[in-house]
Amino acid sequence: MPTTAAATDVAAIVDRYIDAWNETDPAARRALIARTWTPDGRYLDPLMAGEGHDGIDAMIAGVQSQFPGFRFRRTSEIDAHHDVVRFTWALGPAGGEPFAGGLDVGVLAGDRLQRIIGFLDFVPGAK
Repeated sequence: MPTTAAATDVAAIVDRYIDAWNETDPAARRALIARTWTPDGRYLDPLMAGEGHDGIDAMIAGVQSQFPGFRFRRTSEIDAHHDVVRFTWALGPAGGEPFAGGLDVGVLAGDRLQRIIGFLDFVPGAK
């Protein structure tokens, strides 16, 4: 991805997206979601889905409840063109080996995410 002001903006959006997954304070997480997602934003991967700020917040809270203390981190550079972005991520204990990981492809609407479609590269018990 070229280093431009627009590239910096895309990186900030993706970083806020990852930060929202890691934010355990409900009010702070909701604020991050509002700054990062359009009101009609949609998330979809093979295991879960969320629509709108409420649905995305509930989905993130559910993952945090299922995997307390685990953290998401971006594991690749951000690749973007037009209004599409992609990057890889991992989930695991802070400083530990990843438990799960995958690729997210997003659609941007201005300075926010409108949609993320996630693909899981590795998860426990998956064949």
